[in-house]
Amino acid sequence: MNLKVRLSVMNFLEFAVWGAYLTCMGRYLGNIGFSTEIGWFYSMQGIVSIFMPAIIGIIADRWVQAQRMLGICHLLAGVFMLATAWYGSHAENVQFGTIFTLYSLSVAFFMPTIALSNSVAYNGLTKAGLDTVKAFPPIRVFGTIGFIVTMWIVDLMGFQDNHNQFVVSGLLSIVLFLYTFTLPECPVKKDVGKTSFVDAFGLRAFTLFKQRNMAVFFLFSMLLGVSLQITNGFANPFINSFGAVAEYADTFGVQHANILISLSQVSETLCILLIPFFMKRFGIKNVIIIAMLAWVLRFGLFGLGNPGSGVWMFVLSMIVYGVAFDFFNISGSLYVESCTDDSIRSSAQGLFMLMTNGIGATLGTLGAQAIINNYTHGEVINGNFYTVGDWSTCWFIFAGYALVVGISFALLFNPDSGKRKKA
Repeated sequence: MNLKVRLSVMNFLEFAVWGAYLTCMGRYLGNIGFSTEIGWFYSMQGIVSIFMPAIIGIIADRWVQAQRMLGICHLLAGVFMLATAWYGSHAENVQFGTIFTLYSLSVAFFMPTIALSNSVAYNGLTKAGLDTVKAFPPIRVFGTIGFIVTMWIVDLMGFQDNHNQFVVSGLLSIVLFLYTFTLPECPVKKDVGKTSFVDAFGLRAFTLFKQRNMAVFFLFSMLLGVSLQITNGFANPFINSFGAVAEYADTFGVQHANILISLSQVSETLCILLIPFFMKRFGIKNVIIIAMLAWVLRFGLFGLGNPGSGVWMFVLSMIVYGVAFDFFNISGSLYVESCTDDSIRSSAQGLFMLMTNGIGATLGTLGAQAIINNYTHGEVINGNFYTVGDWSTCWFIFAGYALVVGISFALLFNPDSGKRKKA
């Protein structure tokens, strides 16, 4: 099989595993009595991202080939995810501690696989003599396609509000474990044992905080990272809450919230193509400001819309998501790349991910949960569970937060201040 096809299949499965539950898990958790604890499940992805990728990465560098480590992690993640589903379906009274522990163990082994799959792809393309900058993006697009496909499968199969979304995810993880035996081998680095503790864990990248522009950038990366997982965790329960209103109960959005939300991922795929033009035309600062304003619109449109006559606002919010997510995450990564020495390139990228998807996303989901708990409550109507209340105020609070962060960033960030030349 052609190398690019093999790597595309790998990316498809990698993100299909995640797409099976990421956007609808909150709805299921509400159904089993944990509507006030959704934030903890999403924050766990950020918590394990702080240390697990580094630990697994060291193992892959020193002892176990990356493609083998990718398979092992997916096997463990799949087993624990299936155990989560089994417990959720068989326990008469699901206990938070048990289901959260099983889920957390699955996520702890899944999150490092994102970086591992990238390593496998880069290694394979490099060994084949291909330009990774040109060859990898089309391969990575299949990851987003996989994410969308499982979102649709879970929606159309009626799994949004039950444990079967975890079954789909777990089974796909095991399929990917088996598939890793077909992937190109990644050699173990023989001299990595000489690497210091500081270098092994990427701690040298923290010296970037000595530069004012980088310190400000990483601070705002964390502050904007607060927004990243809010809609993944709460958009589905929010849209589903309209089912408690007779006027909206039979609308497409309420019946197929996951399909509606999947427009966000479609937009994400398309917006990646716009980044080179916007970076060249407007520069990094303005591109990130555009992303921050897009987050304001993302949240504000949720607060104003409804799945009936206002569904166009929901659709526009999904379209805006591509700008909000890609213009910050990808452009920010490119900025970090341009401002760091080659010797700490990977560590600097890891620090960027730590600030955004680690610390920022964790604080964001827990903070969002506290706000939503204050303005909404769970209610069973006609035998169905809904999280109802003043959702609009919640979304406006999130929009206001993003606006303050955006304005502050515009005033304080100077991308050319102290910019370093790469070695």
